[in-house]
Amino acid sequence: MVLGNYRDLFAVIGTSAATLTGLLFVAMSVSESRTRTHPVIREFRAAASLLAFTNAFAVSLFGLVPGTNIGYPAAILGVIGVLFTAAGVRTTLTIPRLQQRRRPQLALVIILLLTFGFELLNGIELIANPNRGGAVGQMGDVLITSLLIGIARAWELVGEWDTGIVSSIALLVGHKSRISGTADDGMPNVSAPEEHGDSSRDQPR
Repeated sequence: MVLGNYRDLFAVIGTSAATLTGLLFVAMSVSESRTRTHPVIREFRAAASLLAFTNAFAVSLFGLVPGTNIGYPAAILGVIGVLFTAAGVRTTLTIPRLQQRRRPQLALVIILLLTFGFELLNGIELIANPNRGGAVGQMGDVLITSLLIGIARAWELVGEWDTGIVSSIALLVGHKSRISGTADDGMPNVSAPEEHGDSSRDQPR
């Protein structure tokens, strides 16, 4: 159980995570009708956002329960987050259509691994020494980072674009977000045939 100022911090994080989770379901319903990305990428973004919010929500609530060592839920959620990220890597590498989307996915994978890996390490440290205040403060930083990751993924889900630094710089310098000849989901663009009238009229008799 966290005490003092950390208790107020974890209460705010839990409240924010609960609110953002509700907004995420609204974002998913809005984007579903106009999505252009590959279904696997969309599902990975949505799942990453939901997991990030759930992580902050669950760890914060358990931290407010009297007599509960916050290290245990943090370690469990950290393991779940690492396994989820590994599954996302496997899916991205095994689907040929996602080759053009591997770089943005790689950035998300690295961020998730760092966040959940650091959370797992802090959880183990708190299990070994529950009274270590520095680890509790670091756990608060991890949970705030988790909220920010969830917000960024939800914004990607709604806007159907990448919000990373590289993609943002590329957009500012005028680089097209689509690769010539391919759509966002890696499928080739097929333009509709032009209307030229009845071709039989133009043929000589």
